[in-house]
Amino acid sequence: MIIDQTQFDQRNMSKLIKGAVVPRPIAWVSSIDKNGIQNLAPFSFFTVASMDPITFCISIGAGQSLNHEKDTLSNIRETGEFVINMVGEAQANQMYETSKHFDPEENEFEIASLKTSESKLVSAPRVAGAPVNMECTLDQVIKVGNSHLVLGRLVCYHIKDEILMETDKVNPEKLKPVGRMGGDYTFVNDFYRLPNDAFNK
Repeated sequence: MIIDQTQFDQRNMSKLIKGAVVPRPIAWVSSIDKNGIQNLAPFSFFTVASMDPITFCISIGAGQSLNHEKDTLSNIRETGEFVINMVGEAQANQMYETSKHFDPEENEFEIASLKTSESKLVSAPRVAGAPVNMECTLDQVIKVGNSHLVLGRLVCYHIKDEILMETDKVNPEKLKPVGRMGGDYTFVNDFYRLPNDAFNK
């Protein structure tokens, strides 16, 4: 099957794209508004934009508020700061709870029974149990269609001691990251090197 752009409105392109671009890492973004209300939400349109300077990009879609912005985006605009918390298997259910819609004055940390840890260089809290936390400051927000691409500079990196390997490597078997599939999630726990003779059979 071939679907060109003249046929996009006749197909569910959202499902076709999200089902093909997998598995996607999840940026569990914690932020805080100007009144000190904490917010936590997951975003799977997420990757590294640059290593020099170290910059992450997160695509945030339209929200349900009056200004059509999600609380995370509004908070990042207000404070210029946020934290990307990586999701391990132990936090999967709690991450899912924070993916639901809540009013701006509600605290997702409390709703999901999550403990916070104080960040070192930004005001937004960290998820205490997350295997990796990355404190970021806002570089820029770029509007792309009905979404906004948030670029954030890394200013402080936290990693659990048991996950850190020698020569500054992250142990993927102990990280136990959760990935996003089309409508479901996946545990990333099978690893292999290429080339692999098994694939030639």
